[in-house]
Amino acid sequence: VQLQASGGGTVQAGGSLRLSCAVSGRTFSRYDMGWFRQAPGNEREFVAAIGWISSFTSYADSVKGRFTISRDNAKDTVYLEMNSLKPEDTAVYYCAVKTGVSYAFWGQGTLVTVSS
Repeated sequence: VQLQASGGGTVQAGGSLRLSCAVSGRTFSRYDMGWFRQAPGNEREFVAAIGWISSFTSYADSVKGRFTISRDNAKDTVYLEMNSLKPEDTAVYYCAVKTGVSYAFWGQGTLVTVSS
């Protein structure tokens, strides 16, 4: 399984970015997907998840109301729309495929930098 994350960059506080994660090597539509992030000096943390049925989504409290996770099964891609970005959102963002009860496959990460 390969995951390719893209869409990171530098944005001013209050701005928006849209991350994409293209998945290959598995039947994408059958798996839950997640986004995580890791800021310098911090542990990796959960950001958002979406079920193989897109009606299921969950978010970390820190991003609720600002971030939206979605997926396009026809394109084997999961997205993270990030609005009202804050400097504390600065991190490397990773997408992951969930198999069973754990996230077993990870992308390489894409850096998001939010300047104040």
